[in-house]
Amino acid sequence: MATLDYDEIKPRKYIIFDGLPFEILENHVARTQARKPQNQVKMRNLLNGRVVSHSFHAADTAVEADISKREALFLFANKGEFWFCDPKDRAKRFEIDENVIGDNAKYLKDNTLVDTKIFDYEDEEQVIGVTLPVKMTFMVKEAPPAIKGNTASGGGKLVTLETGAKVTTPFFIEEGELIVVNTDTGEYVERAGKK
Repeated sequence: MATLDYDEIKPRKYIIFDGLPFEILENHVARTQARKPQNQVKMRNLLNGRVVSHSFHAADTAVEADISKREALFLFANKGEFWFCDPKDRAKRFEIDENVIGDNAKYLKDNTLVDTKIFDYEDEEQVIGVTLPVKMTFMVKEAPPAIKGNTASGGGKLVTLETGAKVTTPFFIEEGELIVVNTDTGEYVERAGKK
């Protein structure tokens, strides 16, 4: 594992801080006349999601965390358990905790390929995150009817997707249609046809 100097601790870097993996979100190297330079960072704990602030001084270093990505296939969810497998071998099944998946859980569909973030520390691997495809297609399970005349004002209506997630769509979207949703923002992208 590489060691980072205080001024190399920047956004999109992963470090080990107090024995835990953190992702650097933002940093600012402050140099004042009276004091030595320091790097003020905001970082997210990759195990529990908490954001903390810390100042690294000129003499400080940080060990870069060994974070890798691996493809996984989502199989099913049952009573808060989320089961995945190796895409090449469905017999290699493993569970990922609901806290690790976070808000992505509402967009998980059976047989969806995802990227998992793996934290490798002292010869032990731990899944610390799941990244979904940015755009996914869903069937609209429930949609209130459009009322004649309300499309002129713009706006939208709240529909329920096959996974139970709720998304605001244009008024013309109906039950049974397929729509594309941006899983990062939770926004409607486009109509994808009928099922």
